[in-house]
Amino acid sequence: MVDFMYANIDSVLSLNALTSYINLGGDDAVACDIFSKIDRRFAVLKSYKNLKTTIVGAELIDLALPNAEGEIIRVSDLCKSGKWVIIDFWATWCGPCQKELAEVQSTLWPKYKDNKDFVMLVIGREHTDAELQKYNERKKFTFPLYPDPKREVFSLFAEQSIPRVYLFGKDGKLIHSSIGYTEEEFQKLMDILKSIL
Repeated sequence: MVDFMYANIDSVLSLNALTSYINLGGDDAVACDIFSKIDRRFAVLKSYKNLKTTIVGAELIDLALPNAEGEIIRVSDLCKSGKWVIIDFWATWCGPCQKELAEVQSTLWPKYKDNKDFVMLVIGREHTDAELQKYNERKKFTFPLYPDPKREVFSLFAEQSIPRVYLFGKDGKLIHSSIGYTEEEFQKLMDILKSIL
């Protein structure tokens, strides 16, 4: 696949292949190199824009999310204050999302919730705040849930596939991303967090 992308760097096929390569867990350095060489005329395409914001090293897009008290949380403010930021997209109907959130509740959140250098934004794709509150009455998650009823935030990162997790460094640059849920992938995230926090 890598040879194909390099051989077709001036074709939209390389852009599509790169998206698949990243989604399948391809090497970050190779993905960054290929992306840097892809023809810029494709910059108008949604798939190019999504890659630009989700490839390792990408700058965090400034997002504004309402919290449970109705206050607006600006992600740029979190990064400016030197925090590591996890953005986690999920949905109530998604089986793998439920497994991932259960793992977040039992391992990640208890370990890092009180760390002043860490913040986690768990965003319910296509859910209103009322739906998230009702859902959480059953689940009893202790971390905050943020609504994204019209996919306005999610669409800045991707077009499909959840759960999705993005870890941004204190400098606001993406250092890790994952799509879907496996125990191994979640452990990789935990190992990264252990090394930085």
